[in-house]
Amino acid sequence: MQTGPVSSTPSPYAVQAAAGVFGIDLDGRCTFVNQAGAAMLGRRTEQVLGRDLHGLVHPEHLDGGTCSGADCPIFNALRRGLVWRVDSERLWRADGSAFDAECSTNPILDQGGVRGAVVIIGDGGERQRAEEALHQARAELAQLRRLSAYRDTTREDERRRIAHSIHDELGSLLVALKLDLNWLEKRVEDRPALQDKCTAMGTLIDSAVDKLGRVVTDLHPSILDHEGLWAALEWQAQEFIEASGLRHAVQVHVSAGVVPPRGEQGGRWAIAVFRIFQEMLNNVARHAGAQSVGIRLYVDGPPQPVLHLEVRDDGAGAEREAFTHPRSHGVTGMRERARHFGGDLMIDSVPGHGTLVRLTMPLPDERVAP
Repeated sequence: MQTGPVSSTPSPYAVQAAAGVFGIDLDGRCTFVNQAGAAMLGRRTEQVLGRDLHGLVHPEHLDGGTCSGADCPIFNALRRGLVWRVDSERLWRADGSAFDAECSTNPILDQGGVRGAVVIIGDGGERQRAEEALHQARAELAQLRRLSAYRDTTREDERRRIAHSIHDELGSLLVALKLDLNWLEKRVEDRPALQDKCTAMGTLIDSAVDKLGRVVTDLHPSILDHEGLWAALEWQAQEFIEASGLRHAVQVHVSAGVVPPRGEQGGRWAIAVFRIFQEMLNNVARHAGAQSVGIRLYVDGPPQPVLHLEVRDDGAGAEREAFTHPRSHGVTGMRERARHFGGDLMIDSVPGHGTLVRLTMPLPDERVAP
């Protein structure tokens, strides 16, 4: 972003559309120069031709950033007969101002001997600005990824808090209500109409308890906290298979000595894997139109265990662009969750031939059992 006043008058030394091209003889004197090259040095063409190019761009009498003829990369290339390139060189204009440039010298060979050279000078400031812009873009992307990870962490913490609150408070109220209803039902055994009403109310309470449990599980699956990630993934796979009715094949293998992640960081790693797995299955249910699904969980062994999680379907598939489109928020979310923990998400899909989604996630080192 540019700040401060912007002049509407173009600088006489604005970036040229073309690079400066100079032809020099064995003495380093210019035998040819294009208009862009002369303008780059702040001179007219006739002021460059016949002049020592080193003296024009590396004048000895200027302070700072100068070099002697012996150190000049142009003449080093000329003497050695080699192609020479300098990505960052300080050159000088006729008015004494300096500019950054990229220089390359290409010797002209004739019958095995050097007869001169072609020197190409490009604007190094443009390269520097591009590199600075790239550095800034990378920094901003890193910041966005940190914010995305923080958002995911905050959201999961809030979901866990809400889930516990609902379970503890509403759950206990429904249980107390069911107990009171049972007490009342025993005291109206001689009144069939009231007893039927109590039975119906009990059915409603049971339904409410069941739906409450599903809401709590959707917010934060308690099996993650009590049984660990491996059991949670198997449970989620079974839930999906029962709900979808698809033909299925499920394979699970966890190497000996590898335990589910624990602790605060391990818990965040585990919920990231679990949410990615949920999104994999949701995509199959919503978009694939599949007849069968294959689920494979493999965790290799110490000393650096890695989780491999695959979901393959035989559905409609899609073009590659469908998974890289900016509006593919689900895929983008999976990739960002995986990347935050050093993982990778690969999608292989062919229209009409199904889709394979593979997650690779290294486990935290401290999760390896002694």
